[in-house]
Amino acid sequence: MEKIISYPISVIYYLLFGLCLAVFHPIQWICLNVFGYQAHKKSVDYLNFCLLKCTNLVGTRYTVEGVDTVPKGAPIIFVANHQSMYDIVAMIWYFRRFHCKFVSKKELGSGIPSVSFNLKYGGSVLIDRKDPKQAIPVIKGLSEYIEKNTRSAVIFPEGTRSKTGIPKEFAQSGLKILCKYAPSAYVVPVSINNSWKMVKFGFFPVGLGNHLKFTAHKPLAVKDYKFEELMEITEKAVKEGINEYKQV
Repeated sequence: MEKIISYPISVIYYLLFGLCLAVFHPIQWICLNVFGYQAHKKSVDYLNFCLLKCTNLVGTRYTVEGVDTVPKGAPIIFVANHQSMYDIVAMIWYFRRFHCKFVSKKELGSGIPSVSFNLKYGGSVLIDRKDPKQAIPVIKGLSEYIEKNTRSAVIFPEGTRSKTGIPKEFAQSGLKILCKYAPSAYVVPVSINNSWKMVKFGFFPVGLGNHLKFTAHKPLAVKDYKFEELMEITEKAVKEGINEYKQV
């Protein structure tokens, strides 16, 4: 029944969602090329605010916890599980004061209004998942960027999104590079719940009435841990905060 009801609502939803992407694409271009980074950053923030408001149309609610515990004035490495594109939309808005930059797959770097522009010119990096060697210098560059500018990187160590909410095994290489070249950073584990339910029917129609929850756990200073210990603590914190993991 939910799927049937969602069809007409999803048509309206995607029209509004697409309109936001189309409108903000030239706004981003103007902000970046005329006014610089800070103006572009603001335009991206409000793009994602509008996208979040679009999701309210399909009954989506958000709860975000732990943001106030994230250190200010230091580079941050957010390590999260990945369930859908709505993970990114919510993190850009709710964690906006940390200037989130993403490690994304290269396919997202072209063809998507607003999204591709921000990934290419907003400080995020694009990697070829089929070429691990290419990813090393790219992620190294991101870590040096957040170290220098006191901003944040967001990495999803699963590599691909979970379609059921159950987290996959975490890969270590990306986080290891980030920690190595951003030694003053804090790693902040983030558990994401129920985002996968937005796309449980696939791209269309959208899942209705979901409550998405983002929980930022205790920050961990990179300098205080050996990497293996840091990785273990981080993965455990993220996974233990995921409902489906606790039910397995």
